[in-house]
Amino acid sequence: MASNDPEFEEKALDIIGLYHKPPLHAEVFCVDEKSAIQALDRLDPVLPLSPGRAERHGFEYYRHGTLSLYAALHTASGKVIGRTTARHTSAEFVAFLEQLLASLAQEQAVHIICGNLSAHKTQAVSDFLARHPNVRIHYTPTYSSWLNQIEIWFSKIQRDIIARGIFTSVNDLHRKIMRYIRSYNQTATPIKWSYKDVSNRIKPTSKINDTLH
Repeated sequence: MASNDPEFEEKALDIIGLYHKPPLHAEVFCVDEKSAIQALDRLDPVLPLSPGRAERHGFEYYRHGTLSLYAALHTASGKVIGRTTARHTSAEFVAFLEQLLASLAQEQAVHIICGNLSAHKTQAVSDFLARHPNVRIHYTPTYSSWLNQIEIWFSKIQRDIIARGIFTSVNDLHRKIMRYIRSYNQTATPIKWSYKDVSNRIKPTSKINDTLH
């Protein structure tokens, strides 16, 4: 989806620069939340596809509740820090950022890439940044969450355990998510992007419309 952000190129360049040439002696994290993950207890397990047979889903299930997952992808190592919550408000977002900083050396420069949701731009977030002048948040342009590499990891955990998982409670969902993160981190590698076709550069919709007119 093309962005309508008039500062798309400047913001995208800022984020891509953090991936390709991060500041010396600083840590870069991609942060976001995956909200409303359902703890579905299925009567029958999902049967995987096989030769001549499509994947099959049972239609009976019980929904025990939902959890939100806050996650931070360390761009240098590919490792993930995660936290599940019952809600996804600005307070939970700030609490997760505090947890993230607690795992790092004090006063270390930290760059955080995240989406421009309203929950990421509240007074509580401004107060957090005032308490931690070593932290800078870089917001993705409008309709450009794909620039945040944590979205790639979210799609992976969705495919690996959430979409076809069986969860007997929200606590069971929490345990399996955290177990997945621990297992993933044992072999984690950084995400490496390359861009070769400069003739196919992405432009914000405002510039596309100007060209059409």
